[in-house]
Amino acid sequence: MKKYLILLMAVCAVFGFSACGDSSSSNSGGSSSSSSAASSSSSSQKENTDSEKKTFTVGFDAEYPPYGYMDDNGEYTGFDLELAEAVCELEGWELVKTPINWDGKDMQLNSGAIDCIWNGFTMNGREDDYTFSIPYVDNSQVMVVAEDSGINSLSDLSGKTVGVQAASAALTLLQSDEEGGQKALADTFASLQEFPDYNSSFVELQAGSIDAVAMDIGVANYQLKTRGEGFKILDEVLNSEQYAIGFKKGNTELCDIVNKDIEILTDNGKVAELAEKYDISDLLCLEAK
Repeated sequence: MKKYLILLMAVCAVFGFSACGDSSSSNSGGSSSSSSAASSSSSSQKENTDSEKKTFTVGFDAEYPPYGYMDDNGEYTGFDLELAEAVCELEGWELVKTPINWDGKDMQLNSGAIDCIWNGFTMNGREDDYTFSIPYVDNSQVMVVAEDSGINSLSDLSGKTVGVQAASAALTLLQSDEEGGQKALADTFASLQEFPDYNSSFVELQAGSIDAVAMDIGVANYQLKTRGEGFKILDEVLNSEQYAIGFKKGNTELCDIVNKDIEILTDNGKVAELAEKYDISDLLCLEAK
């Protein structure tokens, strides 16, 4: 009987250890499940962090009305900046308006200091250097002269001093001898002077230090409207081109997002509303579906 009792105790001990083992295994599984849950929670937190509002940094010329400039309240505004703001509202982004020196725009873009160049940026002839959005404005390069200058055509600019913004599409055009270029015309000028911005060139035009300014039609219209009488735009245009948003070459992901939003803003009337506000409705090349 004693032998059987000992045997029974031994069996119970075995089952006891087995039960402990199962409990341990169960606890281990529970720990694994807790660990998985914690990992899932951590992953979820990371996703939330990644999807938090991001900044969208736009590089622009602060002396380029009506597309980008400082208003009377000291705030940066303009058609392009308000359109960028509308894109940010759709995406939940924070818009960062970054004034840049136009001749340093490529360095800013390639270094990542800005996400795009969005400010009356001509795409024609630059297609290989940037990833461009869909074009949104039809633009022409024109000549602005003093009303009483006696200059009525491009041929009248022979022997005259012409101003242009540094690193601008107008400068490139006047230096190009390729098809569509205007180097032959520029060769007839007494000189072609570069200025950091168009406000500076208009000061010189008003003072009589230069005879004409080569510039974009939208900017020319704005300058004539805000400066009052005393200037005119020659009927002959230097060329026609289009504006688009320039992203770093290869950045198609960001470009595609902005393109999608611009199409939405075109369809819902926001683009037309802004174009009317900044008096460039006749220059838009976007059409609502």
